[in-house]
Amino acid sequence: MRIGLYPGTFDPITLGHIDIIRRASALVDKLVIGVAINRDKGPMFSLEERVAMIEAECAKLTEQTGTEIVVHPFENLLINCAHDVGAQIIVRGLRAVADFEYEYQMVGMNRVLDSSVETVFLMAEARHQAIASKLVKEIARLDGDVSSFVTPRVLEELRKRLGKT
Repeated sequence: MRIGLYPGTFDPITLGHIDIIRRASALVDKLVIGVAINRDKGPMFSLEERVAMIEAECAKLTEQTGTEIVVHPFENLLINCAHDVGAQIIVRGLRAVADFEYEYQMVGMNRVLDSSVETVFLMAEARHQAIASKLVKEIARLDGDVSSFVTPRVLEELRKRLGKT
């Protein structure tokens, strides 16, 4: 069984993330969405809230693709998380050249730690390349319309969090 791991903070999950999840599902038999517990980033949503949003969005994808998609919070090294879930592949989404520079370094470090785990890069669809969770949160805080960047369910969660229902 080919198991892939798609890690991130997903604060919140965006249409760009969902695009990568959908496309990665075609490459593996099981896709684990690794939700990073990164206290240093100061997430807007709690771990439990992020997991719930991802599970809700991925339920539809599992039905559509037939690929098992599970959500797995983690706080250890990415390569150790890959070992924990039995992943042979780490999936990373790229939006721009700046993403590649950082990801290139990460792949090099992960290859030293365990060369048996491959990293696969998927470019975001053109219409999703500008989407970043950080920008979505900032636009939403400033009363901008983020409906073209997130699903209706996530949009509602953002509005509730910001007291803008």
